[in-house]
Amino acid sequence: MPEPHLTAFRVYYEDTDFSGFVYHAGHLRFFERGRTEFLRAAGVTQSALHSGGPGVLFVVSRIEIDYLRPAGMDDLLTIATRVTEARGPMVRMAQEMSREATVLSRAAVTIIAVRDGRPVRLPAEVREAMERLAEG
Repeated sequence: MPEPHLTAFRVYYEDTDFSGFVYHAGHLRFFERGRTEFLRAAGVTQSALHSGGPGVLFVVSRIEIDYLRPAGMDDLLTIATRVTEARGPMVRMAQEMSREATVLSRAAVTIIAVRDGRPVRLPAEVREAMERLAEG
């Protein structure tokens, strides 16, 4: 299994709710950051794909999250992101959010490449960049 890409960040006051923990929707934002940094590490920027390149956007078509433990203010978190499948317009990714060795949540995410609101094959350069990153 390929090594995941890791993105680290800290939980700020603005990321928490009245309980002092990250609100469940905050996990969505954190996982999005992990996917964006995964692409950036692969040499792919979404703004270039859309405006200066083939006009492709990524949309989430499915996400399933298991919440295991809370994340709190000042926690240093790591998002681990890896591709589990890529074919046609679809990319499936597995993500984990951890604090040190403790997994706080897991996500299974399906994204679709679209142009003008319609699914399109993942551009070859994006697929190749993802494969290079997965191979290390």
